Amino acid sequence: MSIQSPPMLLELAGCSLLSNKCRAILDLEDLPIELILPLFVEAFSRGHTLVLKKMVQRWPFTCLPLGALMRKPQLEMLRVALDGLDMLLAQQDSQRRWKLQVLDLRRVPRNFWRTWSGATVDACSPEDIKKNRTLKLGPAMAAKMPLKIFIDLCLTEGPLDEFLTLLFLWVTQRRDRLHLCCNRLKILAKPTSHTRNVLRLLQLDSVQKLEVHMPAHTYSQEKEWLLSQLTWKFLRMDYLWKFCVDAVLFLKGHLEHVLRHLKTPLEALSITNCLLSDSDWNYLSQCPNTSQLRHLDLRYIKLTNFSPVPLQILLETVAATLNRLDLEACEIMDSQLQAILPALSHCSKLRTLCFFRNHISMSVLRDLLCHTAGLSQLSRELYPAPLESYDAQGLDEIQCSLSLENCRVPLRQLWEASFSECKFSLSLTDLFIIIFSGVAVSIAAIISSFFLVTVVQCFQRCAPNKDAEDEDEDEDD
Repeated sequence: MSIQSPPMLLELAGCSLLSNKCRAILDLEDLPIELILPLFVEAFSRGHTLVLKKMVQRWPFTCLPLGALMRKPQLEMLRVALDGLDMLLAQQDSQRRWKLQVLDLRRVPRNFWRTWSGATVDACSPEDIKKNRTLKLGPAMAAKMPLKIFIDLCLTEGPLDEFLTLLFLWVTQRRDRLHLCCNRLKILAKPTSHTRNVLRLLQLDSVQKLEVHMPAHTYSQEKEWLLSQLTWKFLRMDYLWKFCVDAVLFLKGHLEHVLRHLKTPLEALSITNCLLSDSDWNYLSQCPNTSQLRHLDLRYIKLTNFSPVPLQILLETVAATLNRLDLEACEIMDSQLQAILPALSHCSKLRTLCFFRNHISMSVLRDLLCHTAGLSQLSRELYPAPLESYDAQGLDEIQCSLSLENCRVPLRQLWEASFSECKFSLSLTDLFIIIFSGVAVSIAAIISSFFLVTVVQCFQRCAPNKDAEDEDEDEDD
């Protein structure tokens, strides 16, 4: 039998306060700092919109992480928050303590509220919160710090949902007083009018992670326009650290035009399902913004006909920082892999290596394992089966251990020995098993048939006689 802990006095005080909405609204200014966060969560869960609106207006911290309370977008709660912000923006008192500076609509875990301190996302004690609350902003500082709204976006060809439509309309009407920020931006289709309007609203220097997916059926004029738009947007992304493109076929021959506008070195680069040219590979190995990569993902980039030198140079450049390398299904051949092995063995911080679905032989696979054996931090490795395993002759190269004799024999010998004794020969026990199985199956079939016939006859006896029914109808007439 579990004993539930009694509610804390703060929780009881919050419930008592919310039971009288008018009193709750009047007492917000005098609430103790420890009660503000749990009271807001309680009011949000119960849908007390008037209390929430007033709490947003009088929020004593720099950040309001509203998105952490939403498992899915809630239109009504967004409208309440925006109404509260309107009331806040209408105030002229610049000396207000801890004026709200950030409305965070990103969906971080709900327990974020348990550790949030107001100014940062780190855990903080009530004493630190009290110190933060006493901070005041002068008129000059307040004028330089517009209200910021943070949200993660995924833009598609379809129209915006009601949540984003309301938000962007509200932001559009107040662009001179606030900034719309986005750390993670995904563009999953060709830009539409909705996408372009959103990008005009965004503070692009806030984007830290960008993912772009484009369809294959794109006309040449559209490709040129999309490329120019992509590179122009990069000019304003000062803090971009992760760049991902997938199935962007028009990237071939234009990688330099895209990456040269980056302002800071990338930590993660993912180029997958794309076509690249020799010039793209040469630039990738020399690009100053790829010299500090921690994650490099080149899945499904066909490298069969390319020189391995650019990839070798790139691995040598990032050897001190790289901890994840994904070369799945790149169709790398033996000679190419042998060329990059020395550089790969210098990647001392490598933790994950994926080399799955490539065409390499048994001897080169051995060399690869020898080179990676010295990487002490490597904990996850994915390798393909060697080419010989798909060939009958290759069975001689693959050996298995036999625990009884503690020896190793070729897989071909083990396979032949396993089946040589049972070719076209059956023992007496085998014959008995076959006969017994046949008899058992026959008996089961007979019993099932008998049962089915019995059920059918039963239904026939229970069904009314149609001729008798016709006679009865004639008599009634």
